Amino acid sequence: MTTQSEAVPTTVSAAPTEQPLLEVTNLRKYFPVKSSGLVRRTIAQVQAVDGVSFQVPAGTSLGLVGESGCGKSTTGRLITRLLDPTSGSMKFEGHEIGNLSPKQMLPYRKEIQMIFQDPYSSLNPRHTVGTIVGTPLRVHKVVPEKQVLNRVRELLEVVGLNPEHYNRYPSEFSGGQRQRIGIARALALQPKLLVADEPVSALDVSIQAQVVNLLTDLQKEFGVAFLFIAHDLAVVRHFCPEVAVMYLGKIVEIADRETLYNRPHHPYTQALLSAVPDVKQAAVGGRRERIRLEGDVPSPVNPPSGCRFRTRCWMAKDICAKQEPPLLQIGPKHKVACHFAGEYGAMPTSPITLNVLGVDQEGTPVAGATPSAEDLNEPGFADTWTDVETLKGNSAPMATSLPSDSRPASEVGSEDRGTRS
Repeated sequence: MTTQSEAVPTTVSAAPTEQPLLEVTNLRKYFPVKSSGLVRRTIAQVQAVDGVSFQVPAGTSLGLVGESGCGKSTTGRLITRLLDPTSGSMKFEGHEIGNLSPKQMLPYRKEIQMIFQDPYSSLNPRHTVGTIVGTPLRVHKVVPEKQVLNRVRELLEVVGLNPEHYNRYPSEFSGGQRQRIGIARALALQPKLLVADEPVSALDVSIQAQVVNLLTDLQKEFGVAFLFIAHDLAVVRHFCPEVAVMYLGKIVEIADRETLYNRPHHPYTQALLSAVPDVKQAAVGGRRERIRLEGDVPSPVNPPSGCRFRTRCWMAKDICAKQEPPLLQIGPKHKVACHFAGEYGAMPTSPITLNVLGVDQEGTPVAGATPSAEDLNEPGFADTWTDVETLKGNSAPMATSLPSDSRPASEVGSEDRGTRS
């Protein structure tokens, strides 16, 4: 058995994957903070999004969750190019869109649409529903002018509204109906990617279920991919096969939903999930231990050094203040940015990132040590990963195949985690 300093990444064979519909690499967005006075100078930067990387395959969904102010909505607006990125790469079907001018971006507007969070402010109160839904058709000249009204009626029927209500105004509809109008507008151009920015957070619970079921049906019928931004972890689990957790502008954990919800390895993810009511658990007795985070979320203007979560983390040590944890892959479809990543109650006492960073237990660079050359900011998942169990001093048997998404989490054992060291 190898020691912690000698542990190596596990190697397995993975089937080749198709090119993702959307590929985001090291995406950043900084907003300048200006000084007061006659001559306004930039005195600081709000690091709203700072080095985010992920992929969205065609026809599937990626959930993006986190506290308010963590950068979720800003990420969505960057992808739709409602905001220009400070740096980073955004590739749609292999084509870079992050540096395109508004004119160059016009063809991609048809392919990437957005459903906004507030169904009240996102619809022009002076326009009828027919005008709101029909405007994209007219701007992009998708159908002849004489056929716009018929197409609007079809779209209203698709989202469950009366086609004859095209001449009504938004004020004549409820919140759930307004959100359906926003969905109809987003579907008008038959996009390949929909950025849904908390599409159900402003709706009643019963209406939320209707809208989520509608989005599920639309995805099955039209093959639309979703970047689903939400606070409600239960909704995300129902809708998204893959989930990313953001904290203060960075992704701290990303995994398939079975792994993330059943075996979260980042302290922040564990705290989030501990706050979710569990009806089944309450019925059989016993409750999940509630993890209470102390302190406030740090300011994105002056984030903490090293790990941004360390000021609220019960596992924080010296290395957390000195070294920023890399987004390390620890499973076939599981990445986590934590020096002490592990299941709650069984987290390692020594950092698992020493080899990758080339540092000692306190985070001080080791003379002669060579940090890992692997680019840990690459989106998606590689066919090699670091086995957490091995780094904790335990052995793990050889992996012969990747775990299937259709298998229950209880059936995914240690044979799926790596090779014996």
